[in-house]
Amino acid sequence: MKTILLSGNENDLKTAAQIIRSGGTVIFPTETVYGLGADARNMGAVNKIFAAKGRPADNPLIVHISGKDQIYDIADEVPRGAKTLIDRFMPGPITVILKRKPEIPDVVTAGLNTVGIRMPENRTAARLIELAGCPIAAPSANLSGKPSPTRFEHCVDDMNGRVDAIIDGGSCGVGIESTVIDMSGKPVIYRPGKISRTEIEKALGAPVAVAAELKEDEKPKSPGLKYRHYAPKGRVILVEPDPDVILAKLEQYGEKCGIIMFDEVLYELEPKLDPQISMASLGCGDIPEDAAARLFAALRKMDKCGAEIIIAPVLPDTDEWSGVRNRLYRAAH
Repeated sequence: MKTILLSGNENDLKTAAQIIRSGGTVIFPTETVYGLGADARNMGAVNKIFAAKGRPADNPLIVHISGKDQIYDIADEVPRGAKTLIDRFMPGPITVILKRKPEIPDVVTAGLNTVGIRMPENRTAARLIELAGCPIAAPSANLSGKPSPTRFEHCVDDMNGRVDAIIDGGSCGVGIESTVIDMSGKPVIYRPGKISRTEIEKALGAPVAVAAELKEDEKPKSPGLKYRHYAPKGRVILVEPDPDVILAKLEQYGEKCGIIMFDEVLYELEPKLDPQISMASLGCGDIPEDAAARLFAALRKMDKCGAEIIIAPVLPDTDEWSGVRNRLYRAAH
């Protein structure tokens, strides 16, 4: 398959929209990560997503829209609490799970009677969906299990020759996937993200549960629950962000190591390190948004340099850090 590389200008977006309408696959930027999209109503087109990613069929997809009114074409019920979250956080990095209408094929929802709906705030994504004239089903645009793509070159590395087109939208600002909350019954957060549990509880005026790990035979209602995710080729080892602890690990594992760490720790380490050891920054250790925006690019850098052991920081177990902590800990499995 020949993959067309496109920019985000109007003519290229029209080309991409035509590919979607014709049953093809297009990778597009969002504020979170790049998505691999197809017409959510077209079962054959959606199957191409699973084939391109090597994604298990029991892992549901998120349906992306460009206007809040489209929710009522997809969802069978929109409870009051869901409306509150939609009004407060959409467009933005949140996915709301609702009971679905039969027009959405089972392949999108992994046979569940619910569907995740998201309205990106990224202008390129919103315009593509608008021009396509249909809801777009899209997971992250990486090979299944690998770190999610937050830059155009990540998508080209993984998907060139596997999809019809890739739109260059630069770097994704948020850097981790959307918060996923189930509002088809009692509110449950299935995947943490930039929009925190605290913010959601404040909007709803009530406590919100957070889903634990799935049982062996349980179907996931959200992406990112059942399978190992966000993983580089090397083994990720989590340590306290302390230079002495890191140096001890380097002595144990030698030149096979790469380091993903906060700037203040890297500043102390760098004069003591062998130049052959690759390093990647998570930004300031007090700013979770820095770490979220940089994490997946850092994991991919470790792949590029061939690190067999990747030393990364233990992160605070707080609401503010929950999104990036979830991704890094799943990468460490």
